[in-house]
Amino acid sequence: MGAAGVGGAGYRRTVTPPRTATGSATPSARAKGRRRGARPSGTELLAAAVGAVPGGAERPGQLQMTTAIEECVAGGEHLLVQAGTGTGKSLAYLAPALTVDGPVVVSTATLALQSQLVDHDLPRLADAVEPVLGRRPTFAVLKGRHHYLCLARLDNSTEEEPEDTLFDAPAARPSGGTKWLGEAGRLGKQVERLRDWAEKTATGDRDELDPGVDDQAWRLVSMPARECVGAARCPFGQECFAEASRARAREADIVVTNHSLLAVDMLADRHIVPPHKLLIVDEAHELADRVSSAAQAELVPELIDRTTRRARTLLRPETAEALTAAGDALAVGLAEAPAGRITAGLPTPLREACTLLDAATRSALDAIGDIKADDPDPVRKQQAKAALDELSTTAQRLLEEGDHDVAWVEKNDSGNRRALVVAPLTVAGTLAAHLYDERTVVATSATLALGGRFDTVARALGLDAPPPAPPSPAAAALAARTGPGRPAAEAPGRRLAGDVTPNTVVPATEGPGWRSLDVGSPFDYARQGILYVAAHLPRPSVSGLPEAAGEELLGLVEALGGRTLGLFSSRRAAQQAAELLRARTDLPVLLQGEEALPLLVRRFREERASCLFGVMSLWQGVDVPGDACQLVVIDRLPFPRPDEPLAAARAAAVDAGGGSGFSAVSVPIAAVRLAQGVGRLIRATGDRGVVAVLDSRLETARGYGPFLRRSLPPFWYTTRPEVARGALERLAKS
Repeated sequence: MGAAGVGGAGYRRTVTPPRTATGSATPSARAKGRRRGARPSGTELLAAAVGAVPGGAERPGQLQMTTAIEECVAGGEHLLVQAGTGTGKSLAYLAPALTVDGPVVVSTATLALQSQLVDHDLPRLADAVEPVLGRRPTFAVLKGRHHYLCLARLDNSTEEEPEDTLFDAPAARPSGGTKWLGEAGRLGKQVERLRDWAEKTATGDRDELDPGVDDQAWRLVSMPARECVGAARCPFGQECFAEASRARAREADIVVTNHSLLAVDMLADRHIVPPHKLLIVDEAHELADRVSSAAQAELVPELIDRTTRRARTLLRPETAEALTAAGDALAVGLAEAPAGRITAGLPTPLREACTLLDAATRSALDAIGDIKADDPDPVRKQQAKAALDELSTTAQRLLEEGDHDVAWVEKNDSGNRRALVVAPLTVAGTLAAHLYDERTVVATSATLALGGRFDTVARALGLDAPPPAPPSPAAAALAARTGPGRPAAEAPGRRLAGDVTPNTVVPATEGPGWRSLDVGSPFDYARQGILYVAAHLPRPSVSGLPEAAGEELLGLVEALGGRTLGLFSSRRAAQQAAELLRARTDLPVLLQGEEALPLLVRRFREERASCLFGVMSLWQGVDVPGDACQLVVIDRLPFPRPDEPLAAARAAAVDAGGGSGFSAVSVPIAAVRLAQGVGRLIRATGDRGVVAVLDSRLETARGYGPFLRRSLPPFWYTTRPEVARGALERLAKS
């Protein structure tokens, strides 16, 4: 079948409607179901959900969280909830969500959590509460437009393939180099498979395509939102998969989306996500960074070249040549400029390139003009206009050099990517203006209370947070007895475990229109795990893995016999650690980058004596409960690197205002990362193990050490290496 046949009116009727759109999901049906009797409360729905699980029992923190959400919805307040691993926070917020009229939106940062909600938690919840609600609740997944197959793009994919993909410049392709004929043939086969899939799929969702296709093939058949002409003007508007996903979302009880789309929705004046009264932001510690990424823009020579080729047939030759000249000027300017933050204004070559690009894109946009109702090819014209407009806006933004923006030159290690990037200095104002208006927001995560308080995260999320209060007389007396920064459990004359149960709940913080809650965790961290800080090691000063830290790592791993997750601050350190263990032990050592990450994690889970070493993506992305992971080693405190442009710029701004940029920016970033890494150890009530931090500053740094430790679960704490090794040896024999 030809491309045009894919969009025929009849093919969609032969497929089964998507599961997430089934049931009485229309607003009238929802209302009718709820009028049958008194509306059940969130706690009643939670009880039904928990009762449907074999051996299920309500957890105090779970019930506390559900109750707090109901109260905040009724009172119009926003809520920050810290819910530790094992709390069951998904059910705790999904149950009260079903008591709210209209769609409730749940936003996640990771695909793993999104899949857990859609594939497991929501179907089980729907089964459990149907008898209580008198109807089956519905849910839908809402993703960005580019996640869905675009029939208009598919119809034009054969035409666009030679100029948009087959001859992409080297830097536009991950492996570099020009596409060879065999690779082009492989791409054509993938497009043909996508045509066949288009006749069968009910959703057009890329995640449902198995096996998948590579990014270049998908780019040929998907449409970024900025390039979409709109359903009314598109010849395939009635069959649009993206529009169908939005329609399902408007009719569902619960809509699951992601932080990136939520950020775009806020920046687009909230026209993408359906109107709603309650927004639940899970993994909320990631939200500010995702909003910052959504507000980031860049200029890349290859993008200018691709845009010029796409628009060439709509332009006069001299206008197209001006665009080409601007792209060439940018390439020269980027080649001459060093990588890193731009602090003294745009270098002259880059300023001239942006000026040329601004003029050329304005001229091109004027030449293309408006898209009329009778335009013979509105899709192609809209694509060209959108790409040109984005280039023009970014060039103007860079030329303005506003105090609210940070600009930098970005180059990768292989040298095949060079970009001029601009991003907002802070997104707190954006969040304050667009996140909270006309809806209740519940932000939750296992890591919201940094340094034992919510105010740092609250301010990052755009909330008005009070400054920390001075310690109470009782707290000051305790600090005097235990010494600065030393946990009470290790004070002279006190046992390290047994008769001391640390306070695991963070004191509540509140501000205008919001409050906070820490519901703790069902885990007994003080009995299940040890936090060992190698305080005797020298302060880390060189990149990579210092020799003393390597020897400490070796001793700990040998005491346990493997079962170690190593979280490292750099690829070089992870590589050195792997080489050390491979040279001096017979343990299987898995190193991130040597195989696909899911395969490495599976082997780590299955091979009892194995070790898995890697960098930042492992700090959040690994969930290995049980005895496969009983030692988590962190080589150094995860402060942002000095060459991270945004963190450096934000710290400099605080310094310029008379504060401490290190304390205000770098320490909170490290606290979140450290808490996420430490959290890899205890994933279930039966887990036991040791977290070993090979950075003495966690114990010795009087300024920020206590803050970082208060950001972590209340493990039994020690700085004695023989205690840690003894515990690991006992675990090895168990």
